[in-house]
Amino acid sequence: MHFQHSPELWARFPALVPGVLYAERITAERDVDARVAHYQSVARSRLEQASEGDWPEVQAWRRAFSQMGLKPTQYRCASESLLRRFRKEGALPRLHPLVDLCNAMSLAFGVPIAVFDLAHVAKRIEVRFAKGDEQYQSFGGDIEHPEPGEAIFADAENRAHARRWAHRQSALSAIRADTKAVLIVAEALHQTARADIARLLDALASELNMLWIAPVSVATLTAASPSIEYCESPPANAGLSDKTAEV
Repeated sequence: MHFQHSPELWARFPALVPGVLYAERITAERDVDARVAHYQSVARSRLEQASEGDWPEVQAWRRAFSQMGLKPTQYRCASESLLRRFRKEGALPRLHPLVDLCNAMSLAFGVPIAVFDLAHVAKRIEVRFAKGDEQYQSFGGDIEHPEPGEAIFADAENRAHARRWAHRQSALSAIRADTKAVLIVAEALHQTARADIARLLDALASELNMLWIAPVSVATLTAASPSIEYCESPPANAGLSDKTAEV
């Protein structure tokens, strides 16, 4: 498997800092309540100081959406949408332990975190500008075609796994009860993004190893080193280590 951002996207958004994590042996039988509560508490404290629209992480995404010709108040990055709902309702729906954890961490760090079930991704994911003939499966079951030039997560079979960059994921590769191998992508554009993404990846790798004892590969990508290759580990009886591996 391969993940990268296209050269064209890097050229338009040179401040981008993507963090990528590959994990295996995910199951739906984990209690994440305490960890979710911890990160939600961090987010709640931050929201008491300033609403999400004033956070530098969110403001940077609003500028990026404007640069792509999108109205930031109509198309919000995933973290801003989560923060708005959390501020208004005081909680988020519970979906799957891994998704619940990543959503809570997205609240605390203020950056979008996408989680893909790799069993439903063909060969690779590239964040690139759409040609317009890609297929996107909505959570309502409809098949959509991204607008030409729209930033999407695309695989080798021309399927879009997210639309409008960090706005909305596809139902096709959403995490489900039988998910085993996942790719987690966190992206930021604000001034302290590099340090914040590094902290987020460290925290997420620690959570995964504690909760799932999952083999993990971690990378922070740059325009000079824009991709990561990842593959399935040997079977469990082959003596896998549960330590975090830098890629």
